[in-house]
Amino acid sequence: MKVLLLTQVLPYPPDSGPKVKTWNVLMYLSRQHDVTLVSFVRGERSVEVECLQRYCTAVHTVPMKRSLFYDGLAMLRSLLNGQSWMMVRDDRLAMRRLLARLAAETSFDLVHADQLNMAQYAERVPGAFKVLDAHNALWLLYKRLWKTLAPGPRKWLLNRDWRLLKSYEGWLVREFDAVLAVSHLDRVALQESAGQPVDIVVIPIAIDTDEVNVIEREAKPRHILHIGTMYWPPNIDAVNWFIREIYPIIRQQRPDVEFDVVGSRPPAELLALNDAGLGINVTGYVADPTPYQRSAAVLVVPVLAGGGIRVKILNALAEGIPIVSTTLGCEGIEVTPGQDILIGDSPEAFAAQVLRVLNDADLGKRLALNGRRLAEEKYDYRKACRPLDEVYARAASKRSQDL
Repeated sequence: MKVLLLTQVLPYPPDSGPKVKTWNVLMYLSRQHDVTLVSFVRGERSVEVECLQRYCTAVHTVPMKRSLFYDGLAMLRSLLNGQSWMMVRDDRLAMRRLLARLAAETSFDLVHADQLNMAQYAERVPGAFKVLDAHNALWLLYKRLWKTLAPGPRKWLLNRDWRLLKSYEGWLVREFDAVLAVSHLDRVALQESAGQPVDIVVIPIAIDTDEVNVIEREAKPRHILHIGTMYWPPNIDAVNWFIREIYPIIRQQRPDVEFDVVGSRPPAELLALNDAGLGINVTGYVADPTPYQRSAAVLVVPVLAGGGIRVKILNALAEGIPIVSTTLGCEGIEVTPGQDILIGDSPEAFAAQVLRVLNDADLGKRLALNGRRLAEEKYDYRKACRPLDEVYARAASKRSQDL
C-alpha cells in the first residue's frame, strides 16, 4: 500500500524515546509498504534525511521553529478559539500546504499520524484510511503533570489545556478509522476521552534487540545512572526528587557511589551540582552513553508524573542493566518486580532497592539476564509490531471496497 507517515520529529537518529518508537514502526512498515515520510525538522537535517530515504519512497520536511513570541501568539489564538494551546502551537501553514500538494499528486491508501500533534494534518488527506498512533494518552500525561505544579499561571494554563486535550483526543479517537495505544492503561484513558466503547489496538513501543547490545559492565560498578532528556518536566522533577530525597539515604551507607545524569539541555540548577562535591555528574547530551552504562550498577527511573511507555526502560532491559523504578515509571511495561526490575515508590523504599543492587552483584546479574530475555520475547519490533498487519489489512480491505 501507499502509506503517508506524518511525524512531529524526524525519526532518525533514534536517540530519544519518541524517535525510537517511530523509527521501529517505520522499519516494520517499510518491509511491506511504500512509505512516504513527512516530518517537521529542527535545523539542518540533510544527513538524517539521506539515511531515511533508504527506507522510504520519499521524505519531505517542514522546518519547525519555536520561540516565546510564537508560543505567545499560539496561546492568544487558543484563548480566542477554545482549542488546546499545544495543538494550536503546532498548526503550521507550510505543513498544510505541503500535504495539500502531496494529496493532490498521490492517492494514498493510508495516512499514519504519529503522535496526537500530527492528527490535524492526517484529516487533510482525502480518501485515505486514517490511523492515529498515540505515543500516550496526552490528556492524562498533562493532567498528571498539572497535579505536580505549584499554584500559579502555569498550573492554571495546564489545567485548561489537559481538559481541552481530553475533548480533542476523544473526538479523534471516535473519528479515525483506527487508533493505536502503547499500553492497556493508555487504551483505557483514550477510551475514557472518547466517552464510548472504541476499538483501540495496543502495540507497545518496540526496540531492535539486534541493534541494542548487552553492555559489558564493570565487575564492581558503583555508579547510579539516569538517562533522559533533561528539558522534559517529568524528568527534571524525577531527578530533583531523587537528589533531594533518595540520594542522601544511599550515600549514608555507600559514600563511594556517584550519580550520573545523562541527557540533553539540563537546567542550570542541575549543572551547578557538578561542583557541589556530592558525586553528581550532570553531562548534558552525549552522543554515546556507553561509558556511563559500563560503570552503572543500576539505572534509576524515579518518575512521579507522565504517561506512555519509557523507552529508557526497554533499552536498559535489552542492555542488561539492572533497573529501579517507581510504579509509575514502568507503567505499561510487562515487567515482574523482583524478577526483571525492582520497584520503590517512597524515598526509603527506592533507596533500599538501589542499595540492594549496589551491594548484591548476583542480584544485579539476575535482573540483567531476566531483563534481556523479556526485551527479546515481548519488545523486539519484529514481534511487537505484528498487530499493525491486521490494522493495515483493514485499510486494504476498505480501499478495495471503495474502488
